[in-house]
Amino acid sequence: MNISLKNKEGSSEPIQWGNTRFFPVLHGKMEFAISLRKEFENFRPDCIAVEFPSTLKDRIIQAVKRLPLLSVVHYQEDDGLFTYLLIEPTDPLVEAIRLGFENNIPVHFIDRDTEGYPLYFESAPDPYVINKIGYYRFCRLYIENAPETFHDIQDILREKTMAYHLQQLNRGYHRVLWVGGISHVKGILENLNSPQTQVIGKVSRKGVNIAHLHEESSREIMSEMPYLAVKYELFRQGKEEVPDRLKINAQLIDKACQIHKKKNKEEVSSRQLKILFRFARNYALITGALTPNFYQLLIASRGAVDDNFAYEVWELGSHYVWQSNDPRLSVLRLEGEDLFLDQKRIRFHRQFKIFRRRLVPVPIKKLRVSREEQREWKKRFKGIHICSYPPEDVVVEGYGRYLQKKAIEIKAEENLRIVPFISSMLDGLDIRETLRKWYKGEIYVKEKMPLRGKVGSVVIIFDPDLPDKEGKEKFPWKVTWLGEHQQESDMSFYSTPAGEVMVGPGISRCIYGGFMLTYPPLRVYDIWRDPYFDMARNKPERLLMAALDYSPEKNVVYVAPTPPSGRCQSFATRLGKKILYMPVGIFSPIKLKKIRQFHVLDGHHVRRYARWFIS
Repeated sequence: MNISLKNKEGSSEPIQWGNTRFFPVLHGKMEFAISLRKEFENFRPDCIAVEFPSTLKDRIIQAVKRLPLLSVVHYQEDDGLFTYLLIEPTDPLVEAIRLGFENNIPVHFIDRDTEGYPLYFESAPDPYVINKIGYYRFCRLYIENAPETFHDIQDILREKTMAYHLQQLNRGYHRVLWVGGISHVKGILENLNSPQTQVIGKVSRKGVNIAHLHEESSREIMSEMPYLAVKYELFRQGKEEVPDRLKINAQLIDKACQIHKKKNKEEVSSRQLKILFRFARNYALITGALTPNFYQLLIASRGAVDDNFAYEVWELGSHYVWQSNDPRLSVLRLEGEDLFLDQKRIRFHRQFKIFRRRLVPVPIKKLRVSREEQREWKKRFKGIHICSYPPEDVVVEGYGRYLQKKAIEIKAEENLRIVPFISSMLDGLDIRETLRKWYKGEIYVKEKMPLRGKVGSVVIIFDPDLPDKEGKEKFPWKVTWLGEHQQESDMSFYSTPAGEVMVGPGISRCIYGGFMLTYPPLRVYDIWRDPYFDMARNKPERLLMAALDYSPEKNVVYVAPTPPSGRCQSFATRLGKKILYMPVGIFSPIKLKKIRQFHVLDGHHVRRYARWFIS
């Protein structure tokens, strides 16, 4: 009984030998698990043979029955080396065993138990191409065009063992489905053309155990991105449609955008998303793949947006929802190095000192704050005797002074007058206007009209935070803080609530929606309760009216996405003040982002250790 693949290159016909149908796979790849489910429905086997040794059968079956919980089958070889086998839902061999159990079909473990098996790192086409050309065509093209690799004696013995068992199964069953590595198909088919005998090898193994994989380890050692594995498991349970890798990547980024907006009050623009997906696609193409992997998505997210957004992508994409930390089995913690995974590292520079004091590799382990700690900090945060973090006060005050000077410079430029030269050069020659009107034979000079009065209060509006249809606000916390000394101004602001996001014990991270600074300190009554400003229709108007009222100088700086309303302009006129408006878009977004984030401390005593948690 002979079979050849050479005349079938590019064909979509199944690979068949007698009663046995071959289903070659790339281990751990979701597309092969999906294709296996389709082939199972079409072929309807009465027996399944998998590329696992029978010596591990009991423990592997126990681990498969625990899915979707992740398990590790582990044992120690004779030379003392520990071997770990991760049982995960996207592995097609694991899927074959699950299909056998669910349909009451016998599953045979036909591989040879080997020790000291060499590690191979072979390149393979992106399995996503199966969606375009079909499963069997992919397999035949790969088998015929894959470069010849050195076959170790262990590979030869394994292929002879599997060929022997397949010959036995072929006699006892009408439809046998073999599921195993695609690199062994040629060798097994060649051995099937001649009678095989049982290869000598281990028939039992002592010390084989099963352990529950630690939740943090699941973020690092799974073959597929955990977010993708979750989608596949939900598909198996009939809760979602057939997963598509590209669509799931887009869903991951979209959900990360929502979380990023909720946590950091920053929206990822459509332009940034376009750059992100283009970069990830190009990165994948230069590595020989059609779709970006998790690492490439992270690099693209950091480059197109920032480290905070990349961290949200990692946090969401590496979370395997079923992996609890309270199993009935012993817990095992593994790293990529333990399984010899070809992993790369990415380092996040987040806006917390706990993450920024060192460059932190993925996954963040030692410096990462657990959710339990954050919940405990949130529970203990009272918010009665709150105070600010002094280094951030210095930055805000300095930026307020900078805006005062910047406003004078800009308005002075606007007051510049160009006049013909008569008897004085005034403030200098205007070359542009002179050249423009050269035909007149006149020389033009500049005359700067001084800005009347000094600049007093400063108002910065990052987000007007107008209530939605349901009346909800993104920045509902409204506070007035008085300066603690003569170098500090009084401040009123609206922001995210204190105690909502915790970065340390008694330390809450907040984000301004807008604020007002006025100097000298210790003068401002709580503007949010002052009925004098009840005429304001929203929070930006209230801040600007308060800044006009409390400003000891004629001019008030107003930095916002839109110009001040007519109501505020009339209010300024009645007070004899002037609003110096500057669009927020003319300032550095990086600097504004740094200014916008601040921390609230639950008492002055927290200042003693706050520097360890705040950058």
